[in-house]
Amino acid sequence: MVELEKFYKNKKIVITGVTGFKGAWLCQILRNFNSKILGIGYKPNKNQNLFNQLNIANEISLKYTDIRNYKKLNKIIKAFKPQIIFHLAAQPIIFQSYLDPVSTININSVGTLNLIDISKNLESLKSVVCVTSDKCYANNFSTKGFKETDQLGGADPYSASKASAEIIVNAYKESYFKKKKIGLATARAGNVIGGGDWSPDRLIPDTINSLMKQKEIFIRNPGFNRPWQHVLEPLNGYLILAQKLYLNPKKYSTAWNFGSEKNTVTSVYEVVNKMTKMWGFGKIKYKKNFKFYEQKNLQLNIDKAKKILKWKPIYTIDQSVKNTIDWYKEVYYKKKSPKEITENQIREYYYHVKKSKKNSS
Repeated sequence: MVELEKFYKNKKIVITGVTGFKGAWLCQILRNFNSKILGIGYKPNKNQNLFNQLNIANEISLKYTDIRNYKKLNKIIKAFKPQIIFHLAAQPIIFQSYLDPVSTININSVGTLNLIDISKNLESLKSVVCVTSDKCYANNFSTKGFKETDQLGGADPYSASKASAEIIVNAYKESYFKKKKIGLATARAGNVIGGGDWSPDRLIPDTINSLMKQKEIFIRNPGFNRPWQHVLEPLNGYLILAQKLYLNPKKYSTAWNFGSEKNTVTSVYEVVNKMTKMWGFGKIKYKKNFKFYEQKNLQLNIDKAKKILKWKPIYTIDQSVKNTIDWYKEVYYKKKSPKEITENQIREYYYHVKKSKKNSS
C-alpha cells in the first residue's frame, strides 16, 4: 500500500462511473492516497447509495454527464488535465441489456469510444485503464479459464457491448496511443461482491434485500459458476496496472484478466448458501422460466496478471462473502458509519496484501 500511496499522492485522476458501486470504492481508496480526483457520474444512477453514504461528493471535483455526450465530456476532461483515467462508466446489468439493448451498446461501446477518442488528444495524460468485463469472451464451453488472447464475442447484448469496447480500445491503441506514448489497457474482471452494492437484478444485492426483509431468496441459476471476488481485488489490480502503464506504456498496454484463483469458481447456490449461514438465517428458492441466455460456466485465467503485474487475489471466497456480510450488518444493524466500515475494510485488505508479499518473498 505504501508504494501505491506514494505513487498516487497528488496525481490528477479522472474516474468515470464514480457514482457506481466499483467507482465509489475506487474513489475512496484514491482519496485515502490523497489523489486529486475528478469524478464523472450519471443521473439518475440507481446504485448511487454507496457514493452518497461515503460523502464523496464533498471531497472531490464532481461532474454529472452522460458519457455518450462527446462535446460535454470532452470539455469536462480537457479542463481538468488528468494524468490518469479509470473508465468504469457502464450499463452493467445483463438482464437490463435484454430490455434495452440499444442503450446498453451505446453506453458501453460508444461511451468508451468517446472517452478514448478524447483521451488521445490530452497532453497531460500518461495512463488509461478501461474496465470492460469477463463477459467479453465468446463462449467456448471450457472450464479451464479464458486467456486474454481468446476470442471475443457475446451471445447477449451486454457481452457484445463489452467485446465491442475491447475492439475499439485495441484499434485506438494501435492507431494512436503508441505514437502518443500514453499507456492504454483494458481490464476484464470477474463477478465482484462487497458492501454497498444495491444494483437491481444482481445476486448479492437481491440476496441482502431478502435477508434484511426476512423474505425467501429467489435465485434463477443455482448451478451457474462464476469467478466471484471481493471488489477490492480487481480495484487493486486496476491501480497496479495504471501505475505500470504510467511508467512503461509500451510494455503494459494490453488486455488483463483479474479474477479468482484456479479451481475456486463457485456456483450461485454456494455463494447464497454461504451468505445465509453467515447472516444467521435465510431460505433459498429457485426462480423458474428465466427466458434469457446466460453463460453457465465462466472462469478467467489470471496467470498473466500474476506473473507480469505481480498481482494476485488475496481473499478466499469465504473471506469475500464474510467481508460483504459484515459491511451490511455493521452499517444497517449496528448503525456504524459506512465510511468508517469501508475505510476499515480497505486498510484490512492492504494489510493482507503486504503480509502476502512478505510471505512470498
